[in-house]
Amino acid sequence: MNFRHEWKHEISYSDMVTLRSRLSAIMKRDIHTVNGKYEVRSLYFDNPSDKALREKIDGVNCREKFRIRYYNEDTKFIQLEKKSKVNGLCSKIQTELTLEEVNAIIKGKNNILAESQKPLLLELYIKSRTHGLQPRTIVDYTREPFIYAPGNVRVTLDYNIRTGINRTDFLNPDCVTILAGNSPIIMEVKWDGFLPSVIRDIVQVPNTHTGAFSKYALCRIYG
Repeated sequence: MNFRHEWKHEISYSDMVTLRSRLSAIMKRDIHTVNGKYEVRSLYFDNPSDKALREKIDGVNCREKFRIRYYNEDTKFIQLEKKSKVNGLCSKIQTELTLEEVNAIIKGKNNILAESQKPLLLELYIKSRTHGLQPRTIVDYTREPFIYAPGNVRVTLDYNIRTGINRTDFLNPDCVTILAGNSPIIMEVKWDGFLPSVIRDIVQVPNTHTGAFSKYALCRIYG
């Protein structure tokens, strides 16, 4: 499991406009974007006692969360992801899912999941049975990603964060979502062993500081 460093900053709209210009001058756009951005839809999982949510809010040092995700309303490519955080470092493992598998997850068809040959999907199934892990809420947002090869750096600008409240009809393009709270703009900076000084300099934003922002926690504000 490879761990990465991560910074998160809540920024203003004017900060985003300035950063977009700076980042475009130094970094490359992700080739998977449409007009420099993509729309992200995720379905997050938690247990009946909201373990993932509470551990995030409490700042538990070693924690994990599961989600399934697709981009730009394209359900031909959906991934199951497990994101882990240990001692402030992050890692993510993922596996591609079929529509049958996604529907099995949402509808609780455990016979299909139990027979899976995908280790991550089987882990989700086991934890759904032993810990009560289940779909909790949809999280939608717009992302502008930038990449820089040295240090394997990825900087993203995330905004228009929306919640499905308690909706879990993840595959429904007409699922209604609403703005989550004040729906802030978030800059995330991720890198491997080192962060090049040129990137460190351009992502500095006055009057901001690194925080532990969570889109999932924000989108649970209504339940």
